[in-house]
Amino acid sequence: MKRIVLGVAMAAVLVVGCERQGPAPVAVDRDYQKVLIERLLDAKPGDVIEIPAGTFAFDRSLNLRADGVTIRGAGMDKTVLSFKGQKSGAEGLLVNAGNFTIENLAIEDTKGDGLKVNEGENIVIRGVRVEWTRGPHTDNGAYGLYPVQTKNVLIEDCVVIGASDAGLYVGQSDTIVVRRNRVERNVAGIEIENSKNADVHDNVATQNTGGILVFDMPNLPRRGHSTRVFKNRVFDNNTDNFARKGAAVASVPAGSGVVLNSADKVEIFDNDIGGNKTANVIISSYWSTGYMNKYGISKDYDPYPEEVYVHGNRFKGGGDSPDGLDLKTLKVALFGLGGSLPDVLWDGYVNAQRAQGPQICVEGASGVLNADGPHKYKNPGLVGDAVRCTLPALPAIVLPGATQAGAAPAAKAASKS
Repeated sequence: MKRIVLGVAMAAVLVVGCERQGPAPVAVDRDYQKVLIERLLDAKPGDVIEIPAGTFAFDRSLNLRADGVTIRGAGMDKTVLSFKGQKSGAEGLLVNAGNFTIENLAIEDTKGDGLKVNEGENIVIRGVRVEWTRGPHTDNGAYGLYPVQTKNVLIEDCVVIGASDAGLYVGQSDTIVVRRNRVERNVAGIEIENSKNADVHDNVATQNTGGILVFDMPNLPRRGHSTRVFKNRVFDNNTDNFARKGAAVASVPAGSGVVLNSADKVEIFDNDIGGNKTANVIISSYWSTGYMNKYGISKDYDPYPEEVYVHGNRFKGGGDSPDGLDLKTLKVALFGLGGSLPDVLWDGYVNAQRAQGPQICVEGASGVLNADGPHKYKNPGLVGDAVRCTLPALPAIVLPGATQAGAAPAAKAASKS
């Protein structure tokens, strides 16, 4: 293994944890770009590229194509890669490689996505902060941390702020653990899309438009299923939606806690969810979105959420000021000016072709509102026995070589409600 230290040798300061640890250094090194570009270009399997404390300016994307490389900074508020003057490239750092680790540094103000990892296996992203320092803005990059078409992914102890689509996004991937991260002031805090076998736990999602999303989109080569969302704090996600027009998340109403769209086999349990002004949990089908595809959807696409189990969560507040005239009118008509929508808002679409078994089971919520989407929302109402059911617990995700956090078994979690 070759250890490469870029810059003067210094003692590394390990910062793992969601909270920022202080201001970044003021001085900006504008001559460092060439050094790091060359090191990434020359990298070989087993190399550890260490970046010292400091703020380093880049006007173009960084690229890594070698497998088995580690990039390590001195801490997410000590080693800062600033792309504020970026002129070329779509990302801050683009990785087309596997067995890759990046840890303990920050990526700021990229023109596009912060960190994109494409088609790799055994990916570790740890203690990384991605931030657009001007706060929420439509012209910010779409994604902060963005592994796509990957396998065996661990994202932990990271912070993402200001993404105009999703702060922490994993798409078309398999075997994923997303834990102990903090996402705030993004459109979507955390999004799992068209991915299989994901555990999303012990994260904090606040001040986003939507806190945690599990989506299954049409016309993509991979379908998703089996996502557990547990032990998270999802609160006060009421930031106005600032996504670009046409983006899938542009249809997410401000004030959304946990949002499922067309997703199958999703278990939501043992979370603290509250203060999300539209609804603490939203369950919807493709038919209720604003991203209807003008070319239609493939015949094998299932647009309905199925085998969704919501249980054992702690809800507080929320639903008191839903986003959009239609939802405001619905709230007033059913619950009065001073009332609130219940914890779970469901569009009411079900798969009539499903042969057996429940599609949605909810325990321990203040109520489930069927918005009656199939009949153009003419007869919305609270759902009773139709969703009072249970589903088998989904299995924990085990990553090769990663320490797994214990999760409450389904029966125990349900008993807390």
